[in-house]
Amino acid sequence: MENEVQQFNKDFTRSIQKLSKESPSMVKGFNAFHDQIMKGGVLSGKEKEFIALGIAIAVHCVPCIRLHTQAAIAAGANKEEIIEAASVGVLMAGGPAYTHVPEVLKTLEAMGIV
Repeated sequence: MENEVQQFNKDFTRSIQKLSKESPSMVKGFNAFHDQIMKGGVLSGKEKEFIALGIAIAVHCVPCIRLHTQAAIAAGANKEEIIEAASVGVLMAGGPAYTHVPEVLKTLEAMGIV
């Protein structure tokens, strides 16, 4: 049985595929911008994923939390680093951000990490 995060991943992928047919220039442009910014430079890709995850927590973006948690793992982060990065988002945005940290744990659980 699929869990909520796995279903999100499938639905998100399908939605982006549909969107790329409806607005290929937007999807192509955003993906190129994303890839350019998130690749390693002065900051590593892993460090950039931590920043993105902290912001996702702070702005309460559940899809962003899920995507950047997964991307951080793919970039070599471990559970402890990810939870610490999420805690910075809580520091910056308080209680409402705190209530979104369980989304990080759900994503890690779906990946078999927690």
